Amino acid sequence: MTLAARISRLGTESAFTVLARAEALRAAGRSVINLGIGQPDFATPDHVVEAAVRALHDGHHGYTPANGILPLREAVAADLAARQGVEIDPDCVLIVPGGKVTMFFAILMAGEPGAEILYPDPGFPIYRSAIEFSGATPVPIPLREETGFAFSADEVLSRITPATRLLIVNSPGNPTGGVVPRAEIDRLAAGLEAHPQVTILSDEIYSRLIYSGEPHTCLLAYPAIRDRVILLDGWSKSYAMTGWRLGYGVWPAAWVEGATRLAINSFSCVNAASQWAGIVALEGPQGSVEEMRIAFDERRRVILAALNKLPGVSCVEPWGAFYAMPNITGTGMTAREAEYRLLEEAGVATIAGTSFGEHGEGHLRFSYAASLDDIAEAMTRIEALLAC
Repeated sequence: MTLAARISRLGTESAFTVLARAEALRAAGRSVINLGIGQPDFATPDHVVEAAVRALHDGHHGYTPANGILPLREAVAADLAARQGVEIDPDCVLIVPGGKVTMFFAILMAGEPGAEILYPDPGFPIYRSAIEFSGATPVPIPLREETGFAFSADEVLSRITPATRLLIVNSPGNPTGGVVPRAEIDRLAAGLEAHPQVTILSDEIYSRLIYSGEPHTCLLAYPAIRDRVILLDGWSKSYAMTGWRLGYGVWPAAWVEGATRLAINSFSCVNAASQWAGIVALEGPQGSVEEMRIAFDERRRVILAALNKLPGVSCVEPWGAFYAMPNITGTGMTAREAEYRLLEEAGVATIAGTSFGEHGEGHLRFSYAASLDDIAEAMTRIEALLAC
């Protein structure tokens, strides 16, 4: 059998590789604390679960439109108007099975040999994987510890060439927890007016998980570029619905048909019950979203203090998502070596910074989507390992 050569260009997401190894160690009787996987450790709110059950009892068992049921697309539009002050056409919303689909579609539609796509590094590993699969040239945007892992708008703009087709922006960011200041977003949006060939994919999946007190800056709020912005968001992080596989993209009108054709040719439609539950999540009580954010904020402060007490480790303050990206160069270990030893010797699962790009060397990603007890025990184990 012969596989197409392009399959070899696909990368992977190391968090799932580490998760598999952690589960294997547990099955062998080892105690493992998983601070690697980016998944809320909360249950989906009861009223959302009940909405899915009700949808099934009401007979919502069949196909839906490929772009998603209209009531859900209308709910997305209403939510963005209420939270971000942006008015969108529900016909520009495409409901998809998880956030990755929007990024994959956007990269496939923009990427081809000869094209360049800019992406954050360290950044979500599927960005580069999908860019290389598309045949485009990946152009990393370095995110640096000294700026809190926020990009410089001037540096981003300096990397744009006539071949640039797509710019990927992610704030709050995975894996760093970095949040780009409003001033830099303003400068970027203004600078992009001079580059009309560039479409912007704004990955805002963590937009409700910000701890600075500052509101999230949505790129759709900039009139001069909004007809070139693809917004990626969904329910996985904000509503603890990772396993429901429910996300959405807001697409420029000129790209909607192409994205919908990709949906028809791949997944047909998102399962009906999840879509009806998604409406209730957006329109129902939002108390659980804030409760989860407050809990993550407490864990953020605890893990930040603990990491900065470890020998050879320092960590800048993460202001969003549920990740910390400490610098571990003082331990004398590479990122990959530290990932291996922490899991195999200390029973603590983390992710090497190099899993997120070459600029992640010297760092580890910690997910604090875990209990305070687990975080405390993990830090105790790491301290013991580093003291050896």
